[in-house]
Amino acid sequence: MLALAENITGLEQAEQLLEEVIIVNNASTEDYGQVKNFIAAHPSIPFRFIDAKENLGVARGRNFAISQSSAPFLIMLDDDAVMGNKDCLVNLYEEFNISSSDRETAIISFKVLYHENGEMQVNAFPHKNFRKYSSKPHFETYYYAGGAHAIKREVFHHAGKYPEDFFYGMEEYDLSYRILDAGYSIVYSDRVVMLHKESPHGRKTKKEKMAMLWVNKAKVAWRYLPRIYFCSTAAMWSLEYLRKTGFDLAGWFSGWADVLKIPFTEKRRTVSRKTVDYLRKAEARLWY
Repeated sequence: MLALAENITGLEQAEQLLEEVIIVNNASTEDYGQVKNFIAAHPSIPFRFIDAKENLGVARGRNFAISQSSAPFLIMLDDDAVMGNKDCLVNLYEEFNISSSDRETAIISFKVLYHENGEMQVNAFPHKNFRKYSSKPHFETYYYAGGAHAIKREVFHHAGKYPEDFFYGMEEYDLSYRILDAGYSIVYSDRVVMLHKESPHGRKTKKEKMAMLWVNKAKVAWRYLPRIYFCSTAAMWSLEYLRKTGFDLAGWFSGWADVLKIPFTEKRRTVSRKTVDYLRKAEARLWY
């Protein structure tokens, strides 16, 4: 976190463009004394360090941070990253004022590179057809990188908050479909670069994370897409769970039990035909 705070202070026009920099400690037991000392030594940057009372998870944690903020544009970053280009704030301001379609831009998803080698992080790229889209500097897409994007505050008034029943994973898809259905667009721009120091460590096991990804993606498909996509998503992600967990059958059966409850516990809010047309034009991968 200290490296990110240091990085933020070195960005071009940081004092002019940043109204607030909110750091949420999501009930971590790490010592953030150095971070707090750095904040105190740099009063020209409007840092605010806030301790959450519990581990809120990803979606609730973001909602909490949003509730503490007031700026019209929000940049969402994870603490294991730094910005890769010093002019990123200036570029973001310009990007939000570029009109590339009849839809107003809601989100700009950043170009994410691995910090250690400068290679693009495929699983943080906001399109599943990486081979076709990775060389494009700018394009409209259908979801975004959760820890590497900027979003207009007004969007939450029209599309709602992050889904608070998602502790980890797929919350970006859930919000993306609502944002698109509200008439906005999601854009990728390589003019804003984030360097990710990806760590294999976390507070959830790999099996727990894979189960949450599977169930949450099935929930998203049920809530917003035609029923056929719920069936295909549930089935394909069940296979992915087995592949990634070394055929953990106990977890697989438990996951299916949760997935099969979805039609009885989740309301459907199917997106409009216009939104489906947008998804198809953006070549969204809907089957899983």
